[in-house]
Amino acid sequence: MGFQPIVPFSGIAGWTFLQRTQHAQQKAFDATPEIQNDIAHFSERIGEITSARELVSDFRLMKVALGAFGLDDDLPNKALIRKVLEEGTRDLESFANRMVDKRYAALAEAFGFDHDTPKNTLPGFASEVLDAYRTRQFEIAVGTQQQDMRLALSLERDLAAITTRDNSADGKWFSVMGSPPLRKVFETALGLPASLGALDIDQQLEVFRDRAGTVFGNGEIDQFSTPEAREKLNQLFLLRSQITAGQTSMSSGTIALTLLQGG
Repeated sequence: MGFQPIVPFSGIAGWTFLQRTQHAQQKAFDATPEIQNDIAHFSERIGEITSARELVSDFRLMKVALGAFGLDDDLPNKALIRKVLEEGTRDLESFANRMVDKRYAALAEAFGFDHDTPKNTLPGFASEVLDAYRTRQFEIAVGTQQQDMRLALSLERDLAAITTRDNSADGKWFSVMGSPPLRKVFETALGLPASLGALDIDQQLEVFRDRAGTVFGNGEIDQFSTPEAREKLNQLFLLRSQITAGQTSMSSGTIALTLLQGG
């Protein structure tokens, strides 16, 4: 990869810099040979694919398809992805619909292999997926510099999608809790430990909702339906993340100093 995003600062200062330079950095990133080769292969081949089996058999198509939905880590899991795609989302009891992480349902719905005509053969499909792929790959690259910045970049898109979804209040919270990036943002912003995930799912919901009510004065996800509210959450996430990182660094420095002093 010829270009790596530049994020010279952490926290809110880093976020401000990234917002100011994002367009230029994204453009430079998109022009790299790896991204250009992925785009060319997907554009050429995706319209010819008629089944989930064919898709998972092509590594480079899978790379783009999964990358567009933030599922890059599942690239080796061909059987899982094939099952997700083949069962689709039209049946409420399908595999993807029963999964907590709704990115799988989004993937299955986008390709529509459970429809008479798969959606990947329709005009405009490739450009939509490739737009999402370019954006998410840039976010991953940013994450290699500052992981918090990757989460901040994805927050606007992912949370906006949940707030506009026709779902119950509990269902929206479950969608947040089932999205690893969003869950991390909310845990950090609300000052909750990652160990919360060991509790029963309904207990987790109660904790998230109660803490959101305490911090924001509202315990429901719909409060984040505007860009301004999402940015407020983002700012709190970045601030608390930076404070936590500073405390960790300070603790490590204290330990090192104690060792150097012999005691």
